[in-house]
Amino acid sequence: MNLQDVISTTDIEKLLAVSDVDDISALVNYLTDNGAGRLALDGDVCKRLVAARDTGRYSAGDRELIAKEVRLFGGNSILNLFRKDGVPYQEIVEDVAKHLKVNFGKDPINVIEQEILGKILSRAFEQMSEEERKIILDELGVTSFSTAGPAAAIATICAAKAGGFATYKLAAIVANAIAKAILGKGLSFAVTGQMMRTISVAIGPIGWAITALWTAADLASPAYRVTVPCVVQLAYMRQKAIMALSAKTCRNCNASMVCTSRFCSECGTPAAA
Repeated sequence: MNLQDVISTTDIEKLLAVSDVDDISALVNYLTDNGAGRLALDGDVCKRLVAARDTGRYSAGDRELIAKEVRLFGGNSILNLFRKDGVPYQEIVEDVAKHLKVNFGKDPINVIEQEILGKILSRAFEQMSEEERKIILDELGVTSFSTAGPAAAIATICAAKAGGFATYKLAAIVANAIAKAILGKGLSFAVTGQMMRTISVAIGPIGWAITALWTAADLASPAYRVTVPCVVQLAYMRQKAIMALSAKTCRNCNASMVCTSRFCSECGTPAAA
Protein backbone atom coordinates (compact mmCIF):
# COMPACT_ATOMS: atom_id res chain seq x y z
CA MET A 1 0.00 0.00 0.00
CA ASN A 2 1.06 3.60 -0.51
CA LEU A 3 1.12 6.16 2.29
CA GLN A 4 -2.35 7.58 1.64
CA ASP A 5 -3.86 4.09 1.60
CA VAL A 6 -2.32 3.29 4.99
CA ILE A 7 -3.59 6.56 6.45
CA SER A 8 -7.17 6.15 5.29
CA THR A 9 -7.90 2.43 4.99
CA THR A 10 -10.79 1.02 7.02
CA ASP A 11 -9.85 -2.50 5.90
CA ILE A 12 -8.28 -4.47 8.77
CA GLU A 13 -6.83 -7.03 6.34
CA LYS A 14 -4.87 -4.30 4.56
CA LEU A 15 -3.35 -3.11 7.84
CA LEU A 16 -2.43 -6.67 8.81
CA ALA A 17 -0.75 -7.15 5.43
CA VAL A 18 1.81 -4.42 6.22
CA SER A 19 2.21 -5.16 9.95
CA ASP A 20 4.95 -6.96 11.88
CA VAL A 21 4.31 -10.46 13.20
CA ASP A 22 4.78 -9.41 16.84
CA ASP A 23 2.14 -6.71 16.46
CA ILE A 24 -0.32 -9.16 14.91
CA SER A 25 0.39 -11.57 17.77
CA ALA A 26 -0.67 -8.89 20.25
CA LEU A 27 -4.04 -8.75 18.44
CA VAL A 28 -4.31 -12.53 18.65
CA ASN A 29 -3.64 -12.38 22.39
CA TYR A 30 -6.42 -9.83 22.85
CA LEU A 31 -8.83 -11.96 20.81
CA THR A 32 -7.95 -15.24 22.56
CA ASP A 33 -7.37 -13.91 26.10
CA ASN A 34 -3.68 -14.79 25.87
CA GLY A 35 -4.56 -18.18 24.42
CA ALA A 36 -6.98 -19.17 27.18
CA GLY A 37 -10.01 -18.74 24.91
CA ARG A 38 -13.23 -16.78 25.28
CA LEU A 39 -16.89 -17.78 25.39
CA ALA A 40 -17.58 -15.66 22.30
CA LEU A 41 -14.67 -17.23 20.35
CA ASP A 42 -15.03 -20.56 18.55
CA GLY A 43 -12.66 -23.15 20.02
CA ASP A 44 -11.23 -24.23 16.67
CA VAL A 45 -10.63 -20.59 15.70
CA CYS A 46 -8.82 -20.04 18.99
CA LYS A 47 -6.57 -23.07 18.42
CA ARG A 48 -5.73 -21.95 14.88
CA LEU A 49 -4.83 -18.41 15.92
CA VAL A 50 -2.75 -19.56 18.88
CA ALA A 51 -0.90 -22.06 16.67
CA ALA A 52 -0.07 -19.29 14.17
CA ARG A 53 1.06 -17.05 17.03
CA ASP A 54 3.30 -19.75 18.46
CA THR A 55 4.98 -20.45 15.11
CA GLY A 56 5.28 -16.75 14.31
CA ARG A 57 3.78 -17.24 10.85
CA TYR A 58 0.45 -15.89 9.65
CA SER A 59 -0.93 -16.99 6.31
CA ALA A 60 -3.25 -14.75 4.31
CA GLY A 61 -6.10 -16.92 5.60
CA ASP A 62 -4.98 -16.42 9.20
CA ARG A 63 -4.95 -12.65 8.73
CA GLU A 64 -8.40 -12.72 7.19
CA LEU A 65 -9.61 -14.75 10.18
CA ILE A 66 -8.11 -12.27 12.65
CA ALA A 67 -9.83 -9.39 10.87
CA LYS A 68 -13.14 -11.27 10.85
CA GLU A 69 -12.92 -12.01 14.59
CA VAL A 70 -12.23 -8.35 15.39
CA ARG A 71 -15.34 -7.43 13.40
CA LEU A 72 -17.39 -10.12 15.16
CA PHE A 73 -16.42 -8.83 18.60
CA GLY A 74 -17.30 -5.38 17.32
CA GLY A 75 -20.73 -6.69 16.41
CA ASN A 76 -21.15 -7.99 19.95
CA SER A 77 -20.21 -4.66 21.50
CA ILE A 78 -22.57 -2.77 19.19
CA LEU A 79 -25.28 -5.37 19.92
CA ASN A 80 -25.67 -6.13 16.25
CA LEU A 81 -25.65 -9.92 16.32
CA PHE A 82 -27.21 -10.48 12.92
CA ARG A 83 -24.25 -9.80 10.63
CA LYS A 84 -22.37 -13.06 10.20
CA ASP A 85 -19.08 -11.31 9.48
CA GLY A 86 -19.46 -8.69 12.20
CA VAL A 87 -19.47 -4.96 11.54
CA PRO A 88 -17.12 -2.71 9.53
CA TYR A 89 -14.01 -1.52 11.35
CA GLN A 90 -15.13 2.10 10.96
CA GLU A 91 -18.21 1.31 13.07
CA ILE A 92 -16.09 -0.40 15.72
CA VAL A 93 -13.77 2.61 16.01
CA GLU A 94 -16.69 5.01 16.23
CA ASP A 95 -18.39 2.81 18.85
CA VAL A 96 -15.25 2.73 21.01
CA ALA A 97 -14.91 6.50 20.62
CA LYS A 98 -18.51 7.06 21.74
CA HIS A 99 -18.07 4.95 24.85
CA LEU A 100 -14.86 6.76 25.73
CA LYS A 101 -16.78 10.02 25.26
CA VAL A 102 -14.55 11.17 22.42
CA ASN A 103 -16.01 13.97 20.34
CA PHE A 104 -15.82 13.33 16.61
CA GLY A 105 -17.79 14.25 13.54
CA LYS A 106 -17.10 13.07 10.02
CA ASP A 107 -13.41 12.71 10.80
CA PRO A 108 -11.38 10.12 8.87
CA ILE A 109 -10.69 6.90 10.73
CA ASN A 110 -7.05 7.70 11.55
CA VAL A 111 -8.09 10.94 13.27
CA ILE A 112 -10.74 9.17 15.38
CA GLU A 113 -8.13 6.58 16.38
CA GLN A 114 -5.78 9.40 17.41
CA GLU A 115 -8.52 11.00 19.51
CA ILE A 116 -9.09 7.67 21.28
CA LEU A 117 -5.38 7.44 22.09
CA GLY A 118 -5.40 11.00 23.39
CA LYS A 119 -8.46 10.33 25.55
CA ILE A 120 -6.89 7.30 27.21
CA LEU A 121 -3.67 9.14 27.93
CA SER A 122 -5.52 12.18 29.23
CA ARG A 123 -7.34 9.92 31.70
CA ALA A 124 -4.03 8.45 32.76
CA PHE A 125 -2.76 11.97 33.50
CA GLU A 126 -5.09 12.04 36.49
CA GLN A 127 -2.74 9.57 38.19
CA MET A 128 0.50 11.31 37.23
CA SER A 129 2.62 13.90 38.95
CA GLU A 130 3.42 17.15 37.15
CA GLU A 131 6.94 15.87 36.52
CA GLU A 132 5.61 12.65 34.93
CA ARG A 133 3.21 14.62 32.74
CA LYS A 134 6.08 16.85 31.62
CA ILE A 135 8.18 13.84 30.62
CA ILE A 136 5.41 12.59 28.36
CA LEU A 137 4.56 15.99 26.91
CA ASP A 138 8.25 16.63 26.18
CA GLU A 139 8.38 13.30 24.34
CA LEU A 140 5.35 14.33 22.28
CA GLY A 141 6.94 17.68 21.46
CA VAL A 142 4.48 19.76 23.48
CA THR A 143 6.62 22.55 24.94
CA SER A 144 3.94 25.10 25.84
CA PHE A 145 0.26 24.99 26.65
CA SER A 146 -2.43 26.91 28.48
CA THR A 147 -2.56 26.58 32.25
CA ALA A 148 -6.36 26.88 32.27
CA GLY A 149 -8.34 23.72 32.95
CA PRO A 150 -6.84 20.26 32.40
CA ALA A 151 -4.01 21.75 30.39
CA ALA A 152 -1.82 18.69 30.21
CA ALA A 153 -4.62 16.52 28.90
CA ILE A 154 -5.65 19.11 26.31
CA ALA A 155 -2.06 19.46 25.16
CA THR A 156 -1.77 15.72 24.72
CA ILE A 157 -4.89 15.58 22.58
CA CYS A 158 -3.57 18.46 20.48
CA ALA A 159 -0.36 16.52 19.99
CA ALA A 160 -2.40 13.56 18.81
CA LYS A 161 -3.97 15.68 16.09
CA ALA A 162 -0.63 17.03 14.95
CA GLY A 163 0.38 13.88 13.10
CA GLY A 164 3.94 12.79 12.36
CA PHE A 165 6.18 11.61 15.17
CA ALA A 166 3.94 13.05 17.89
CA THR A 167 1.11 10.77 16.80
CA TYR A 168 3.36 7.74 16.37
CA LYS A 169 4.89 8.23 19.80
CA LEU A 170 1.47 8.70 21.38
CA ALA A 171 0.29 5.45 19.77
CA ALA A 172 3.41 3.59 20.90
CA ILE A 173 3.13 4.84 24.49
CA VAL A 174 -0.57 3.97 24.86
CA ALA A 175 -0.47 0.63 22.99
CA ASN A 176 2.60 -0.55 24.89
CA ALA A 177 1.11 0.36 28.28
CA ILE A 178 -2.19 -1.37 27.50
CA ALA A 179 -0.37 -4.49 26.31
CA LYS A 180 1.61 -4.49 29.54
CA ALA A 181 -1.54 -4.08 31.64
CA ILE A 182 -3.69 -6.66 29.83
CA LEU A 183 -1.22 -9.15 28.35
CA GLY A 184 1.47 -8.90 31.01
CA LYS A 185 4.17 -7.81 28.54
CA GLY A 186 4.82 -4.81 26.37
CA LEU A 187 5.20 -4.65 22.61
CA SER A 188 8.41 -5.35 20.74
CA PHE A 189 9.84 -2.29 19.04
CA ALA A 190 13.10 -0.38 18.95
CA VAL A 191 13.12 2.78 21.08
CA THR A 192 15.65 5.26 22.37
CA GLY A 193 16.52 5.41 26.06
CA GLN A 194 14.42 8.55 26.51
CA MET A 195 11.41 6.95 24.83
CA MET A 196 11.75 3.91 27.09
CA ARG A 197 11.76 6.19 30.11
CA THR A 198 8.57 7.84 28.85
CA ILE A 199 6.90 4.47 28.33
CA SER A 200 7.91 3.39 31.83
CA VAL A 201 6.32 6.50 33.30
CA ALA A 202 3.08 5.84 31.40
CA ILE A 203 2.63 2.12 32.09
CA GLY A 204 1.14 2.37 35.59
CA PRO A 205 -1.25 5.28 35.01
CA ILE A 206 -2.49 3.94 31.66
CA GLY A 207 -2.98 0.54 33.28
CA TRP A 208 -5.12 2.29 35.89
CA ALA A 209 -7.07 4.13 33.20
CA ILE A 210 -7.86 1.00 31.20
CA THR A 211 -8.83 -0.90 34.37
CA ALA A 212 -11.18 1.93 35.29
CA LEU A 213 -12.84 1.55 31.89
CA TRP A 214 -13.67 -2.08 32.61
CA THR A 215 -15.55 -1.09 35.76
CA ALA A 216 -17.60 1.62 34.03
CA ALA A 217 -21.21 0.60 33.51
CA ASP A 218 -21.23 1.46 29.81
CA LEU A 219 -18.12 -0.66 29.17
CA ALA A 220 -19.27 -3.66 31.19
CA SER A 221 -19.89 -5.77 28.06
CA PRO A 222 -17.17 -8.42 27.72
CA ALA A 223 -16.81 -7.46 24.05
CA TYR A 224 -15.30 -4.09 25.02
CA ARG A 225 -12.46 -5.91 26.73
CA VAL A 226 -11.52 -6.96 23.20
CA THR A 227 -12.57 -4.06 21.00
CA VAL A 228 -10.92 -1.29 23.05
CA PRO A 229 -7.40 -2.82 23.12
CA CYS A 230 -7.77 -4.06 19.52
CA VAL A 231 -8.61 -0.56 18.29
CA VAL A 232 -5.63 0.85 20.21
CA GLN A 233 -3.36 -1.84 18.78
CA LEU A 234 -4.57 -1.30 15.21
CA ALA A 235 -4.16 2.45 15.65
CA TYR A 236 -0.54 1.83 16.69
CA MET A 237 0.00 -0.54 13.76
CA ARG A 238 -1.34 2.12 11.38
CA GLN A 239 1.00 4.78 12.78
CA LYS A 240 3.95 2.38 12.66
CA ALA A 241 3.24 1.64 8.99
CA ILE A 242 2.93 5.37 8.27
CA MET A 243 6.33 5.97 9.87
CA ALA A 244 7.87 3.13 7.84
CA LEU A 245 6.69 4.82 4.64
CA SER A 246 7.46 8.42 5.59
CA ALA A 247 10.55 8.30 7.82
CA LYS A 248 14.21 7.39 7.69
CA THR A 249 16.65 6.17 10.35
CA CYS A 250 19.51 8.13 11.90
CA ARG A 251 22.83 6.56 10.88
CA ASN A 252 24.25 7.23 14.34
CA CYS A 253 21.56 6.39 16.95
CA ASN A 254 18.92 4.64 14.79
CA ALA A 255 16.19 7.06 15.87
CA SER A 256 13.41 7.74 13.37
CA MET A 257 13.63 10.98 11.39
CA VAL A 258 11.20 12.73 9.07
CA CYS A 259 12.48 12.34 5.51
CA THR A 260 12.99 16.10 5.12
CA SER A 261 14.98 16.46 8.39
CA ARG A 262 18.53 17.76 8.05
CA PHE A 263 19.58 16.65 11.56
CA CYS A 264 18.55 13.91 13.97
CA SER A 265 16.38 15.34 16.77
CA GLU A 266 17.79 12.77 19.22
CA CYS A 267 21.56 13.06 18.74
CA GLY A 268 22.05 15.95 16.26
CA THR A 269 23.82 13.86 13.61
CA PRO A 270 23.43 15.35 10.10
CA ALA A 271 21.16 13.35 7.85
CA ALA A 272 22.83 11.37 5.12
CA ALA A 273 22.87 13.12 1.75
